[in-house]
Amino acid sequence: MNLIALLLGLIIERVATRALHLRELRWLDPCFDIAFRAMQRLPPVAGHLLGAAAIVLSVLPVLALALAFRDVIHGLLYIAFAAPVLAFCLGPRDLGSEVDAYAEAVSRGDQEAIGHLEKSLTESDVPSAPGRRVLAVEEAVLVRANSRIFGVIFWFMVLGPSGAWLFRVSDLMRRRAVFEAGRARAAGSDEPAYLAISQSIFGVLAWLPARLLALGYAMAGSFEDAVSDWKKYYETCSDKFFHVNDEIVAYAGRGAIRERFDADSLLQPVSEAMRLVKRTLLIWITAISILTIAVVPI
Repeated sequence: MNLIALLLGLIIERVATRALHLRELRWLDPCFDIAFRAMQRLPPVAGHLLGAAAIVLSVLPVLALALAFRDVIHGLLYIAFAAPVLAFCLGPRDLGSEVDAYAEAVSRGDQEAIGHLEKSLTESDVPSAPGRRVLAVEEAVLVRANSRIFGVIFWFMVLGPSGAWLFRVSDLMRRRAVFEAGRARAAGSDEPAYLAISQSIFGVLAWLPARLLALGYAMAGSFEDAVSDWKKYYETCSDKFFHVNDEIVAYAGRGAIRERFDADSLLQPVSEAMRLVKRTLLIWITAISILTIAVVPI
């Protein structure tokens, strides 16, 4: 049933991307802010438990509905519920549409729109040096694919709609923490404790999807270069594990693309990265379909 719901969910997401702008879910921000204030007052272990509890509590209603619908009308009601939930969880912004908007902005030379979209993709300030700027945006597309698409699909196939919602809420909490931490730094305050807590919780959920995505990039592009760059990163990495998730996806993705572009070319690297994401998505769907059919009793 999850395979059918996955395919339907992807179709819904494709045809209703503009209508799904509500995936931003700003109404969750006040809940996150309350949790953040509590995390600041707690020791690290208790802060992690509180953050995890806040996410799990938001997942329970989806889990209850999924269990209630599972055997109704031979699972049809479950599929009718699971597919829209998956489509809603993909995002919160459509990566393909954002890359298309970036390409249009570059084509017309709209620097304001380019800067806005670059910041949206990288979730940080973009380096001013041309070469580093191109690299940052290219890697951001490869990394955002995990948080917006592949991580959601992975947890959907593991835990159904409640898994997709679990991953999405954890990412929304992380995004809110990054935003609030940026405001705190701008005001001259120290980095808040809730930032590392939110990143850690999301990092745990993103750990396995990130490595499967890196493998998918290798299969969809230059396998040898992707694996080689992946190994080289591990030889020197010293980041926290939730940063390593993003780095191995970026390194494997850039290795899979293999081609290197001029520092002045803003569009080509991003377009190639998005093409790699689309090829990898086809590989994932094919692999999921084969595995599902193989384990379903005849």
